[in-house]
Amino acid sequence: MKNSKILFASSNYERYDADATLPAKFSRLIDETPLAARVSGKVTAIKMHLGRDIGYTTIHPLFVKTLVEKLKSYGAKVFITDQETDGAANRGYTREFLGCQVVDACGATEKYFYPKTVSFKTFKNVDVAGHIHDADFMVDLSHVKGHGSCGFGGACKNIAMGCVTTRTRQQIHGLEGGLDWNAEKCVHCELCIRGCNHSANSFADDRYSVNYHHCTYCQHCVKVCPTGAITMTASNQYEDFQIGMALCTKTVLDTFEQDPKASVSNVYYINFLTNITALCDCWGLSTPALVPDIGIYASEDIVAIERASVDAIKVENLLPNGIPIGMELGAAGHLLERLHGKNPYVQLNELEKAGLGTQNYYLEEVR
Repeated sequence: MKNSKILFASSNYERYDADATLPAKFSRLIDETPLAARVSGKVTAIKMHLGRDIGYTTIHPLFVKTLVEKLKSYGAKVFITDQETDGAANRGYTREFLGCQVVDACGATEKYFYPKTVSFKTFKNVDVAGHIHDADFMVDLSHVKGHGSCGFGGACKNIAMGCVTTRTRQQIHGLEGGLDWNAEKCVHCELCIRGCNHSANSFADDRYSVNYHHCTYCQHCVKVCPTGAITMTASNQYEDFQIGMALCTKTVLDTFEQDPKASVSNVYYINFLTNITALCDCWGLSTPALVPDIGIYASEDIVAIERASVDAIKVENLLPNGIPIGMELGAAGHLLERLHGKNPYVQLNELEKAGLGTQNYYLEEVR
């Protein structure tokens, strides 16, 4: 498969001039995309994560407004959507500022969806959000950041967790695991709790529980348990979560028709590599960035844009205050793997296996 083109607007600037900064470059980048020809006359959903609670490092509304205005100028009928929109106005995502509706993807009662079936272990139901399913075109507008369950959250995570119902998200998260607890052997000494560097485990009603979002599979709990009550069942079981995300993403994307002129589906991908924080925006909090701002990528290939995004986040560029005080990173692998204990490339391999694109790419910078 040939290399996929990715348009790139760098956050670097050459002079003190508004035209040399990222918002101006983003406007020019949109004009370089095929969107003008692709969205004309189409109901176009902008799928993005609107953030939660007091988080403030989502995509700045200025960029979203620019995209909305461009799409409308191309003749698109635009709306913005996410799994839920409560509190979106706190971050400036309002109809008055953005110039289009902001709607819950599955409706206000989460009963507006189209059920699809899959078969991967306990993952069976992909309930595609109604407003996503019924759109003619989708712009997958993603904020790139770390993610405790899969290392990396970008375009795939934005679709798999944001274009479906709570039931589907629960089934995907239900694929997480890897630790087994034997209640009969446990003496409740809680050495496992004190031995965890990531506050990933606890006892509730005398039962041992693991939050796999926090868990990095360091096995400290296994090693300190004096009775062997905790054992590893599958050290790479987090991969099932990423496989589930890729499967869900493909199922959602399959609902969009192919553009007969472009020979690609009616979906386009834009990844923002700004305010790249350790955790997903769904946490409702913001922490300092892990690395300096990189810029914005845009592509018709979800696999290529995800690969380019992960490749751009380098351990040698780590900003120390991007991780909690006192936390020690792992010694090997990608920066996000050292942080969360999960290899972020797994989901890319699964997306590629599903026929959604290629990990081979080249960058074309828009200045």
